[in-house]
Amino acid sequence: MRKLRIPVAEPELGEQELRNVTAAVRSGWVSSKGEFINRFEKGFAKYIGKRYGVATCNGTAALHLALVCLGVGKGDEVVVPTLTFAAVPNAVRYTGAKPIFVDSHSTYWCIDPQKIRKRISKRTKAIILVHLYGHPCDMDPILEIAQDNELFLIEDCAEAHGAEYKRKRVGRFGFISCFSFYGNKILTTGEGGMCLTDSNEHASFMRRLRDHGMNPKKRYWHDVIGFNYRMTNLQAALGVAQLARIGSTIHKKRKLADMYSGFLGGSDLITLPPEMPWAKNVYWLYSVLLRRANRKRVMRKMDRAGIELRPFFYPAHTLPPYRTNDHLIEAERLSQQGINLPSSTKLSEKEVLYVCESLKRALT
Repeated sequence: MRKLRIPVAEPELGEQELRNVTAAVRSGWVSSKGEFINRFEKGFAKYIGKRYGVATCNGTAALHLALVCLGVGKGDEVVVPTLTFAAVPNAVRYTGAKPIFVDSHSTYWCIDPQKIRKRISKRTKAIILVHLYGHPCDMDPILEIAQDNELFLIEDCAEAHGAEYKRKRVGRFGFISCFSFYGNKILTTGEGGMCLTDSNEHASFMRRLRDHGMNPKKRYWHDVIGFNYRMTNLQAALGVAQLARIGSTIHKKRKLADMYSGFLGGSDLITLPPEMPWAKNVYWLYSVLLRRANRKRVMRKMDRAGIELRPFFYPAHTLPPYRTNDHLIEAERLSQQGINLPSSTKLSEKEVLYVCESLKRALT
């Protein structure tokens, strides 16, 4: 058993990551050019099933880049789930557009497709969906809604690398799909992100936008307003190594989830994370609902036991910059009841058992 605290998340880095980063340092290409950038973009796009990858400095930048590329701006509306990290509505606001919040599905926690149609107006230009905590959204009805209303569909896959909907990896469905490679993600580059698309035209435009809007054929000629959203070769070096073993990482995530479910199953105080028949959950974080418990008290007890927990996101429509009078009941319930348990692939079975036993004691 560890003597130190058990964290919610912890990256697993090995010798190949060290070799790649060392190679990047020795090459002298440590900024936004170098062989690893191209390798990572092409390799990750191929893994997901898209034609083009555009690496970025983080996942929020990827979302913003996608929105700007699609022409989203002032006067537009973008439909988003309310139960998500603040980066999603923030990226919409960066463009001058307005995020329109949709409630969660009660069973699998992602955006509820049946509630999207009611939130679409003449000003709606895009839908951003989020595959929450490793579980995919129900894509078929969302794709139908986007097609029927001629809306761009953006997938936020930051929490679901390798998750599958009907045996297809998430990220294949959106016109543009966005990923984060933050240190707690299934595949990490420390900080970093990526946009994927099948459109060469849009990939080229996003590359221009991420490089200050510089014309690729006329150096230092900026014919559009752009951003400094580039990934470094050092980050991409990590990403190439991480990508090589993403299958093993996901296998470990699912094995960890099986251990948790085995130890926690049967309790009438805990709702285990969902996995719908059409889904492959990659359990980015092992997330549960506490049915009849004071979450703050439980988290304090777990903290004293040396275990870090993380509460679910606050629904965005309840946050000060976005507060509305909407009552999005399912998202509010999930937010109030949800906690994320330690989910590192480095956890041992003894540590998982210790977390589960500590949680059961904390619930009594």
